[in-house]
Amino acid sequence: MNREIKNKIKKAGTVAFLLYIAALIYFLFFSESYGRAGFAEREYHYNVVPFREIKRFWIYREQLGVFAVVTNLLGNVVGFVPFGFILPLIVRRARGFFLITLLGFALSLFVEVVQLITKVGCFDVDDLILNTLGAAVGYILFAVCHLIDDQTRRKKYGEKEI
Repeated sequence: MNREIKNKIKKAGTVAFLLYIAALIYFLFFSESYGRAGFAEREYHYNVVPFREIKRFWIYREQLGVFAVVTNLLGNVVGFVPFGFILPLIVRRARGFFLITLLGFALSLFVEVVQLITKVGCFDVDDLILNTLGAAVGYILFAVCHLIDDQTRRKKYGEKEI
């Protein structure tokens, strides 16, 4: 792939990453449709027992409804997939499964701590687990796409595999 195309991909990835971060901030801290209370109504909420909320959402899925279950469980995973996919696209040194997973965990921990301190949302260890899983899935998708791109390029230009 020539340098000009790589630069365009990196620029587009950077814009996509910034838009992703802005959307993440909005949905996690400001969106009223996700139960964000007014400042006067805020209280500290937290869960430090792994899988407690995941189990609760699964057990009471019929009473809570599909939207609530999907938003909480799948939404936490899907919400961090772009992080794991886009970051290694724009930062070449961030191309490692464990590094991206660790960075996804760190971002999720930061979000959860800010939610606890500001009393917006809830500090939830289950969200840490699901968000970290999402970052890992995003990296796996990136790695698969990168592998397919490499193989396609090698076939097209007759390069040998290393």
